[in-house]
Amino acid sequence: MTADSVAVVGGGLAGLVATRRLATSDADVTLFERRESVGGRVRTEHRAGFTLDRGFQVLFTRYPAVQSELDLDPLDLRYFTPGAVIARPGSRSTLSDPLRDPQSALASLRNDEVTQTDKVRTLLLRQHVGTRTEAEIFRSADKPIRAYLREWGFSESYIENFVAPFYGGITLDRSLSTSKRVFEYTFKSLSDGRIALPARGMQAIPEQLADAARSAGASIRLGERVVRLTEHDNGVAVETDDESIEVDAVIVATDPKTARRLTGTESIPIDARSCVTQHYRLPSEAAPTTRRKILLNAGDPSPNTIVPMSEVAPEYAPDGSVLLNATFLEDAAFDRDEAALTEETRLTLESWYPDRDFGELEPIHTHQIEFAQFDQPPGIHEDLPDVRAAGGRTYLAGDYTAWSAIQGAMRSGREAARAVERDL
Repeated sequence: MTADSVAVVGGGLAGLVATRRLATSDADVTLFERRESVGGRVRTEHRAGFTLDRGFQVLFTRYPAVQSELDLDPLDLRYFTPGAVIARPGSRSTLSDPLRDPQSALASLRNDEVTQTDKVRTLLLRQHVGTRTEAEIFRSADKPIRAYLREWGFSESYIENFVAPFYGGITLDRSLSTSKRVFEYTFKSLSDGRIALPARGMQAIPEQLADAARSAGASIRLGERVVRLTEHDNGVAVETDDESIEVDAVIVATDPKTARRLTGTESIPIDARSCVTQHYRLPSEAAPTTRRKILLNAGDPSPNTIVPMSEVAPEYAPDGSVLLNATFLEDAAFDRDEAALTEETRLTLESWYPDRDFGELEPIHTHQIEFAQFDQPPGIHEDLPDVRAAGGRTYLAGDYTAWSAIQGAMRSGREAARAVERDL
């Protein structure tokens, strides 16, 4: 019997998971990626001995798709400690999970940025989401995160000082107008697991998936752009810049705008959340220490967070230096030059650490990311396309068929592969 032939367009996480799963099922699979490396939005650069992820990206270890699709040991993960440091001019305080970070328990109990009632409600919320599955959470009645937290009785100080910058970093929406479903599921994942960085950078994740797909027999063709798909009675013509091939089915796993263009599926969301992320070098002796926690800007929305990347993953910086990462969420950040953003980060750090001099803060690289994730207002998940929405022998794979996260992307790749297997 001749194996079914499948083309996968796009080498991000969704496309790679679909490719590996189909190849493992003995399909004849070819993945086309327009760039010279796999990864999609999960990318890493190496400059002057520094490891620079594109944007501030992390791995939630308890995502079910992470558990089923990745071999975590070879990724050599480096872990953040739970919680964060709430920072404002002249003040820094730790808020953590005393059950999983006992060293910070006393500091968290003394934290006066949030009330004792907020801390109790946080434990109750953890119990609430801990009993619910991903499917149950994303089928539940929806509302903005801010309204949801107010219904739970959280104080405005807790919402503004902790949730807005922390979940602003996750949803790229400090206003907290994003769907509360995203909050609930990420809160559940944070409560159950840990946040980590691969020692070689986040791109080690798609590279592992690509290696597994090749080992299963898939062909991965880099630097080849698919420009057109044409459905026939018994398959699909996949046209690149150089050739056209006939396959039994195609999975489109590109960015949302390209997927819309190739498939004509209008339900693919294209409204974006954007950010600017800047990476900095500091001499080791000048570095702030956070015990591997994120610094949340409670005093000002810009920058939203500053992260001690090489304190978490020492491999991210060469000896004698540390790597910091600052993320800006406001649209105005796209209009400001590298020097202006660096100066804002320097002044922010000096306001948080008035006893230190950050004059040696040096920018390494700036990432302006116009489409970091698709916008997720309340109720959007009912309107997202499923993997069969393109019709015929064309399928969709991408976080935009589920929800915007590594979990959503990987799950979508698995579901697209299953749909192809069943239909063929």
